[in-house]
Amino acid sequence: MMQLKFYIETVGCQMNVLDSELAMAELIAAGYQPVSAKRYADIVLFNTCSVRQHAEDKIYSALGRLKHWKDQKPNTIIGVMGCMAQKDKEAIFKRAPHVDIVLGPGQLRQLPNLVKAVESDKQRQIAVSLDRLCHNPAYNNTRNSAIKDSFRQFNPQRLLCTRDNPYQAMVRIMFGCDKFCSYCIVPGVRGPEQSRPPHEIEAEIRQLADQGCLEVTLIGQTINSYRYKQGEKTRRLQDLFTMIENINGIRRVRFVTSYPRGMTNDLLQAIRDLPKVMPFVHVPAQSGSNAVLKRMKRHYSVEEYRDLLDRIYATIPGAAVTSDFIVGFCGETDDEYQQTVDLVRYGRFKNSFIFKYSKRPGTKAAELFVDDVPEAVKKRRNNELLAVQNTISLELNMAMIGQTVEILVEGTSKIATKRQTSEQNASDLVQLTGHTPCDRIVVFDGSPSLVGQILPVKVLQVAPFTLFGERM
Repeated sequence: MMQLKFYIETVGCQMNVLDSELAMAELIAAGYQPVSAKRYADIVLFNTCSVRQHAEDKIYSALGRLKHWKDQKPNTIIGVMGCMAQKDKEAIFKRAPHVDIVLGPGQLRQLPNLVKAVESDKQRQIAVSLDRLCHNPAYNNTRNSAIKDSFRQFNPQRLLCTRDNPYQAMVRIMFGCDKFCSYCIVPGVRGPEQSRPPHEIEAEIRQLADQGCLEVTLIGQTINSYRYKQGEKTRRLQDLFTMIENINGIRRVRFVTSYPRGMTNDLLQAIRDLPKVMPFVHVPAQSGSNAVLKRMKRHYSVEEYRDLLDRIYATIPGAAVTSDFIVGFCGETDDEYQQTVDLVRYGRFKNSFIFKYSKRPGTKAAELFVDDVPEAVKKRRNNELLAVQNTISLELNMAMIGQTVEILVEGTSKIATKRQTSEQNASDLVQLTGHTPCDRIVVFDGSPSLVGQILPVKVLQVAPFTLFGERM
């Protein structure tokens, strides 16, 4: 039988990137072959996001473009995975009748079986978890248990060939979210919080280390909510950090994304004291207005968030902090927006991810509030806040000129140029790139043989998001 070829297109967050990697490993293990572009594929899969409407529109447009292709190649299998699949379910078949598979993120392990089923009987296949309304977290215990079970955990296969960079890997330590922020669809499409057992996480990281991985990024929707009870002891995120310190081969540990109230002093001290844990924290604020935070149902105040920033900078030498902000949330006034600008200036973030509010059906905000900030105002606030952040990012980077930083060389930069030096006598150099411990991007000229090494680079020039230097 001919080996079918597959292609996965991924949109969205790091969760989706990891899900695509794991899906690829499952398909390879089942005998399917990955290819580098849709045009070579017998199986085309879209791993989708539902956080903003634009992400969904992009996928439906892509599906529409494949209709003619499916007419010409009727045996092509088209699948929709991820958060949009969980949210829209059978509605995807109605909008795009040529789709064969709909697969929610809690059912990822079923992917090879669904593909085989379509191959054999040409019938549509769907595997999604039970509905969990984002605006109604209060279910009875039986219902909660059934929902949790329907978002199934599994021990993923980690194949070296599924990663773009063999020296870095993401490791999921928990699933789902229980915060129910009013604007967010994630608790409904990713399910309840579930922490993976520490021994599974350790085994996976040891496997990655054996494959040559040097840096792992632990991921979870609210990663500092990690809790796993073993007998009388509860293991927390900092306990995982301590565990990873003893894994030979792993040189760096990062983690995303943190919830402000979960950033305890114990956790900050672990980041400071454990050599492998990088001094970088991503902790979304979302707004600088207490009134907006209350409407967002974020459960902390601006004063608490500012105190958190003070504790991070006081506890962790050289710490870098990044944040997320939503502008134009329901009812946001000019004054409330200005309070967000003030928080960005106070926080001195390395960078911030800034988004215009996007109404999501099924959330509490969609039920209770009117999306009343005009699109033009959202766009203006978005651009203004980006400009404020870019100025801060450049100022922070300017202070690094002349410093020597240690980077993990990850590969060539997107625009690699060849140069010749007298020392190397016509040898080719390329622009290499990597990250500092505090997650700043560094570009420098060097030999491709340096990829995968951790080495010192002196910073000579900077831009708002990039340092440029030379190898020491």
